[in-house]
Amino acid sequence: MYDAAPALMPPPLPGRDPAALLARTRAQLHGHGDLWVFGYASLIWRQEFDAVEHRSARVHGWHRALRMRSRVNRGTPQQPGLVFALMPGGACRGVVFRLRRETADAELEQLWAREMPTGVYDPRWLPAATPQGTVHALAFTLGRRSEAYMGRIPDEQMLHILRHASGRYGTTLQYLAATAQALRERGVHDREVQRLMRLAQAHGLL
Repeated sequence: MYDAAPALMPPPLPGRDPAALLARTRAQLHGHGDLWVFGYASLIWRQEFDAVEHRSARVHGWHRALRMRSRVNRGTPQQPGLVFALMPGGACRGVVFRLRRETADAELEQLWAREMPTGVYDPRWLPAATPQGTVHALAFTLGRRSEAYMGRIPDEQMLHILRHASGRYGTTLQYLAATAQALRERGVHDREVQRLMRLAQAHGLL
């Protein structure tokens, strides 16, 4: 997530006007009925919106990856941290949340302030398979051409980040551990998340 106090935030990325992206997403919402939001990391354990329903869900063609640079929330410009992003390829299990129709528009605006102040994500409506059927959910995805994408991170570099990166909301290590716990509580087995937790434990970080 790139949410941060305005004084701390960099300006919107070139060609990524958050207001225009919000307007487009609002227009697309009318074709989907209820507003569903797909959570794959911190949205699972810190929603900050009023959900009337939640379901376990799986999206195909995307996977959870700790590859997104964080210069405010989980790191600094001098020592960037990491947060999870929804990246192309594979599949991802998470949670979908249905927002109240009466407050969905206001909730969406608040969600935008949290996730999209710089326009870093590519918001998409993805089909999410749930036990009760498929819903179209808003998901915040990241392309490999984004300036926030870190690319492949060797374990040595990952350990350095987990040891030293800390930002407005705490450390990258705390963020990883909170996500791992939330997934575990929901019976979601993410091999890479579990591998990173074992890596941190093996080096005395947890």
